[in-house]
Amino acid sequence: MIKSSELIINKDGSIFHLHLKPEQIADFVLLVGDPSRVKMIAAHFSDIEYSIQNREFYSTTGTYKDTRITVISTGIGTDNIDIVVNELDALVNIDLETREVKETKRSLNIIRIGTSGGMQKDLPVNSYVLSRKAIGFDGLLNFYANREAISDLDFEQNFMNHTDWHPWLTKPYVVNSSDYLYELLQDPQVKDGVTISAPGFYGPQGRELRLPIVDPDLNEKIESFHYNDFQITNYEMECSAIYGLSALLGHEALTICLLIANRRSKEANENYHPHMEKLVKFVLDKIAS
Repeated sequence: MIKSSELIINKDGSIFHLHLKPEQIADFVLLVGDPSRVKMIAAHFSDIEYSIQNREFYSTTGTYKDTRITVISTGIGTDNIDIVVNELDALVNIDLETREVKETKRSLNIIRIGTSGGMQKDLPVNSYVLSRKAIGFDGLLNFYANREAISDLDFEQNFMNHTDWHPWLTKPYVVNSSDYLYELLQDPQVKDGVTISAPGFYGPQGRELRLPIVDPDLNEKIESFHYNDFQITNYEMECSAIYGLSALLGHEALTICLLIANRRSKEANENYHPHMEKLVKFVLDKIAS
């Protein structure tokens, strides 16, 4: 039995942070950073079963073209993903009354729809990137046992060798996306890529304001890195934890991002919201097809 200090249940029977109950989770779960994007996606639903918000975690379950979908905002960062993915798994794979792990496990289809910054000059602003692999600069997965079983260890070592990885930085980890969800969302208008999840927006992504960074050349080394047919395409802040935790827990996971900036060409689109609307509709139609 899992102790109450490890798995906290609210008085109404909902899980601690998300304030959701097991019956309120669909098999398809869309994760977004911004709570306002939940309402934007839910506007496409024909009906809404349930909505709840606690802090940055805003959740809605509804139906799109006969497909039941849950949308949850995670806020920013892999620390929040640690909360969201673990609590989603607890909702479907732990009996919250007995606090015992269920014998029969349920696998969720978790898709992150996000914004991102491109790392290759041939990736134009407003394009879509499907993350075939994620590189975690955040270190989150290193706290969990058996992470080597679901990681691309050879990719990790080649990447650290190429970048002459600084010893003060957290050891990176690399995890693949779900094959099933990749095939579901693959499309000629979408670029396959390798996504870095950074533990911050400024220094960890090579931005300098008043503080110098430990390796000013890291982004140039990232841009020039090749591993088989893979190049690193973009930076964001959540994908690696979604892939890593989902793989360890037995869920399918995929991230698709709209590039709102290109770090190498120094271009950006601050008015990206119409393009995000198109990406949301693209994902919803793929799920419901």
